[in-house]
Amino acid sequence: MPLNPDEIDRYARHLVLRDVGGPGQLKLKGARVLVIGAGGLGAPLIQYLAAAGIGTIGVVDDDTVSLSNLQRQVIHGTPDIGTLKVESAARAAQRLNPHVEIEPHDLRITPENARDLIRRYDIIADGSDNFDTRYAVSDACFFEKKPLVTAALGQFDGSLTTIRAHETGPDGKPNPTYRCLFPSPPPPGAILTCAEAGVLGALAGVMGSLMAMEVIREIVGFGESLVGRLLMVDALGMRFDTFRYGWDEANPLSGKRDV
Repeated sequence: MPLNPDEIDRYARHLVLRDVGGPGQLKLKGARVLVIGAGGLGAPLIQYLAAAGIGTIGVVDDDTVSLSNLQRQVIHGTPDIGTLKVESAARAAQRLNPHVEIEPHDLRITPENARDLIRRYDIIADGSDNFDTRYAVSDACFFEKKPLVTAALGQFDGSLTTIRAHETGPDGKPNPTYRCLFPSPPPPGAILTCAEAGVLGALAGVMGSLMAMEVIREIVGFGESLVGRLLMVDALGMRFDTFRYGWDEANPLSGKRDV
């Protein structure tokens, strides 16, 4: 479906970008993106995806807005306290861009429901805050052959990578899975929760915006992917570092079964 006059004006700064242009903007309009979590990472992510003109954005979260969320979850406001995050996020995104369709999913992702939900979308963006969800999402993306952009927050640090584990790399080897990067979850209690440790609010904005940029880049196809690369952001030292990681033949998804 072509862009209408309002959309041409709205996306004018994309349309003049050589690496996006009309064809790229049409790819964004036709894309279906599923965002896991409408919290610290999901809030800026959803806003920038909506502003960019992603045609359909699914939002998964089973929580309600609380006062302590508002220090970093900027898609929600004080009047939204007590309402479902997926409903608050949907209202905010559609105020920002009425051309975008928002599909709210008031549920928690589990290994049992992840594949059915994920197969409905083209690309998945995981901003969840726990390893159980991250493994459920990344495993489902492998089996459903969907690209995954996934990020995590610490107190003053964040990380971001893209997983395309259903494909092979230029060297002919399988691309790494999430389990190649994190073979097993940390022991219980090893990582404090956000409520226990705290998190710098603006850092969530930085990492969520980087997630949006990577999702857009994956859809349109410009630049160098973060597949096989982990971006680390250190807000204390104001440093961005990238580390390479590869396929682990012992991983349980695409590894060699006799290892």
